[in-house]
Parts: sequence; structure tokens; C-alpha cells
Amino acid sequence: QVQLVESGGGLVQPGGSLRLSCKASGFSRDLYAIGWFRRPPGKERKGVSCITISDGRTSSADSVKGRFSISRDNAKNTVFLQMDSLKPDDTAIYYCAVAEEYVWNCLYEGDYNYWGQGTQVTVSS
Repeated sequence: QVQLVESGGGLVQPGGSLRLSCKASGFSRDLYAIGWFRRPPGKERKGVSCITISDGRTSSADSVKGRFSISRDNAKNTVFLQMDSLKPDDTAIYYCAVAEEYVWNCLYEGDYNYWGQGTQVTVSS
């Protein structure tokens, strides 16, 4: 069956780094995009960064540009989110999600078909 498994979350001090991984399995067709979303405590979930599988085009939210980068390993069906210069405001549950069809804005969660269970990222001293 379809599975998205996130890993790499944890507790880190401000200014530190973490690398999240999202491994997709069980899909019977090519995927269009994989995105990372996050839900801070008491707030709504929003798009962080996303990548199209075929050509590697990326988009990122303004709040993480210059600090986070997304990449993919198509052979392993895995997408990574490298998070540097982390701030307390980055504290959230991070989710990866798959869009099977074309999406106009890959940071919009409404176009995604499958979601992982989430991984907690806490930035605190």
C-alpha cells in the first residue's frame, strides 16, 4: 500500500540544522510533486517547500528561503529537506505529502493526495 515515511525530526538549538527525509513507497504511477508542510503549535498547516519529481523544480515559502533547501533522490523515491539556521518559529510538526497530478502551486496543500504521519521539529535552547 501507499506509504510516506518521514524521519529526521528532533530537538535542536537555535541556529542549528536538521535534515528531514520522506520516503515514498507503494505508488503504481509516477509522482508529480512531493511537498513539505508544517503545523506550528496552535496554528494552521502551511506549505514549506516542494519539488517536482520529473525536473526538480522547487518552490519555498518566503519564511524559509535561504535557510531550507529541498532535494530528491528519484532512485530511492526519497525527498530531503535540509533545514539550516533554525529558529524557534520553525518549531512545528513537519509533514510530507505527494501530488500525483499536475499542481499549479505546489505549496498549496489542497492538491496533495497522500500524507505522511508527521515528524516533530523543536527549536529551543
